[in-house]
Amino acid sequence: MKITKVQAIQMSAPVPERNRHRTDLGTKVKSDATLIRVETDAGLVGIGAALGSPPIVQAVVDHELAPECQGEDPIFSERIFEKMYNGSRARPALERGVTQADESRRRGVIMEAIAGVDIAIWDVKAQALGVPLYHALGATRSSIRGYASGGWAPGEEAEAELGGYAAKGFTAVKMRVVGRDGFSIENCVRRVRAARRGIGPKAELMIDAHGSLEVATAIRLARELEEYDIAWFEEPVTPDDHAGQAEVRRSTIIPIASGEREFTRFDFADLLERRALDIAQPDVARAGGMTEIRRIAALTSTHGVRLAPHAWGSGVLFAASLHVAMSAPNCHILEVTQGYMPMMWELFEEPFDIRPDGTVHAPDRPGLGFTLRKDALDKFRYIDGPEFVF
Repeated sequence: MKITKVQAIQMSAPVPERNRHRTDLGTKVKSDATLIRVETDAGLVGIGAALGSPPIVQAVVDHELAPECQGEDPIFSERIFEKMYNGSRARPALERGVTQADESRRRGVIMEAIAGVDIAIWDVKAQALGVPLYHALGATRSSIRGYASGGWAPGEEAEAELGGYAAKGFTAVKMRVVGRDGFSIENCVRRVRAARRGIGPKAELMIDAHGSLEVATAIRLARELEEYDIAWFEEPVTPDDHAGQAEVRRSTIIPIASGEREFTRFDFADLLERRALDIAQPDVARAGGMTEIRRIAALTSTHGVRLAPHAWGSGVLFAASLHVAMSAPNCHILEVTQGYMPMMWELFEEPFDIRPDGTVHAPDRPGLGFTLRKDALDKFRYIDGPEFVF
């Protein structure tokens, strides 16, 4: 079996005005994604998803990655990943067994494009083997607890919003540190207190700062929130400051989670060496696809760190994250978005199997296990312009 074509398709989903609200990231006016298709001479087609600017991802795939993949056997997924990652140095890297990554491919949008292609290659590989993708990765489980991820409501309204997630059956919920009414420590404490009332004493409550705080503020906030039994404090500071995140972790009893904006196992190795996190949150469409996220899972497990994949984006990304969760032994929970995200819920013919008790169940079909709707590419045609406005 040989790869005959690799294609990147730009996609967007506009956010209606009634669903828009301002956060620390700005006001989201649309969601972007890039769908990756890998075709083979055996008639099998795999799909993946890439983060990053769709026009740039498409250019990278068309001019850099597609030529490197064409003619390769998708069963040799590790080889193809190393070709994409090492670029012109791929041959000596593979011959000598030493990573020699092209400087432009180690991080950023090229790695995001590599991740998307890698997911699609694993989809083809699992289809060829006739098994669900998580079986090909190495199955650990066929279902996992999900957590409801949202929580932007201001002030006392957080009680009803987070309580609503618990009423759906979720035993764990996540809220943003910055709500629609802005950020202050006092305001955040008020919102967390309201959320805890809404979900009750037994449900897990996580908070997410999107890397928007400085170290001193993150430490002060963590100490103020300890009495509310917080399951984790996510991205308290910028991902550029691993040392600062380690300082936050040392200052609080709240577990620290991060990783959605990190690239490859090397970024996670630095976090682990600095003892900067308790829960690793790699994004399969950014960290390096299925190939690299397997390595990250093994690495974090070695350090006693649990895995909770970041799964915010299109249905393809959620499907890929689902298979990661079913295969990694140290994964204990999976993110389930509560935001306005039609490209997650309206992309496939088959619905995701999320039960009334909040558990997520794996598909039993080969590969990713989902079929694109026939109208998906027309419905989610790319819209030029920024995702956020300020």
